[in-house]
Amino acid sequence: MERGGRTVLDGLDFEIASGSITGLLGPSGCGKSTLMRAVVGVQDNVKGDLVVLGEPAGAADLRQRIGYVTQAASVYPDLTATENLRFFAAVVGADADAVARALRAVDLDARGDQLVRDMSGGQRSRVSLAVALLATPTLLVLDEPTVGLDPVLRVELWRLFRSLADDGVTLLVSSHVMDEAEHCDALLLMRDGALVADTTPERLKWETGCDTVESAFLEVVR
Repeated sequence: MERGGRTVLDGLDFEIASGSITGLLGPSGCGKSTLMRAVVGVQDNVKGDLVVLGEPAGAADLRQRIGYVTQAASVYPDLTATENLRFFAAVVGADADAVARALRAVDLDARGDQLVRDMSGGQRSRVSLAVALLATPTLLVLDEPTVGLDPVLRVELWRLFRSLADDGVTLLVSSHVMDEAEHCDALLLMRDGALVADTTPERLKWETGCDTVESAFLEVVR
């Protein structure tokens, strides 16, 4: 795939196991967000075959099966958390129980009546995540969900991601923070629009002889 005369995605070939957390890692600008938009089906000019949950990416049947959380919180600041979820629940056909369940899942049930504009950045991100959980997705695509969060919130979110995977949800999570790779079952490492590794955290460290994923990634891309 090209944009502005520059190759953004180049010959990617990978599979993601169901009920697992796959980390999409690489430096900013390497193509992670573009790849995630392609998986969700909202990226134009993608060539090749991209099959998601047995369907071509972007197929209408996938809309209720995929949750997508962008880097920027995609909720209305002048509404409360609960009002946001009720609005999006009406869009996806979810009921009131789904709203309550999603708020509990992101640990915001005590803040449902708070305006989003009065929340911290981490709380706004969790409201966006709750919206993505309304339709109980089979696949959850998260574009750098922990960016800008303090270490405590990052740990809490990764604990939630693991719980979702244990319940059978498949997660594709992008990050440029290499230590977050330790939370993943599988890794896709990107650089300059290409995959440089399709592996696991332990295998990557073993193959490179490194103690951390960050040092292993640097070894791979040299």
